[in-house]
Amino acid sequence: MKHIDKYVSEFLGTLILLLAIVGSGMMGQAMTQNEAVVLLANSLAIGFTLVFLIITFGKRSGAHFNPAVTLVMLLLGNIKLKRSAVYIFMQILGACTGVIIANIIFGYDAVELSTKYRNGNHILFSELISTFGLLMIILLNQKNKTEIVAGLVGLYIGAAIWFMSSTAFANPAVSIARTLTNTFTGIHYSNIIYFIIAQLIGAVLCMIVLKRIYKI
Repeated sequence: MKHIDKYVSEFLGTLILLLAIVGSGMMGQAMTQNEAVVLLANSLAIGFTLVFLIITFGKRSGAHFNPAVTLVMLLLGNIKLKRSAVYIFMQILGACTGVIIANIIFGYDAVELSTKYRNGNHILFSELISTFGLLMIILLNQKNKTEIVAGLVGLYIGAAIWFMSSTAFANPAVSIARTLTNTFTGIHYSNIIYFIIAQLIGAVLCMIVLKRIYKI
């Protein structure tokens, strides 16, 4: 299959990202009941993981690992429709696989639907802003080296987990996959559609603003 390396890169990258997100939350829960400490461990693991994943796969697939990023790249003409559709499928598949692996290796059932509700207009606005910020960093640094983009994205998400009320999911594939774990990082499936809408609005809004101001 043509571009198989790119598709596998998106699958593996998103799988490892969710393994880090969910697994670090599980490890934190197993070690302490202090949610601030768990969140700190979670944010550091996610930030570090994003850095090495983007450096590793950036020159293979572009290291999107995020349907919102792929959608914006499609709208900007940086990726073809067929490839973008496969990317999004592989991202969602990889994300769900990553959560299932995390569940298994930490002794949970392979799939445990989350009972953790994350709702409210303030949470959705937080997701819109979180995704706007992520795309802003990516789009304004397209001409920089992959290592720089990796560092900036890792730093941003690691920080945004703390200063965004939603803990900065900023990724539809992440949102979908996190319904499959009933642990610290889980989210109830009824909240997903609203999260995804907010994330996509944030991503597209960022593209529109940056095209007008910075001529990207």
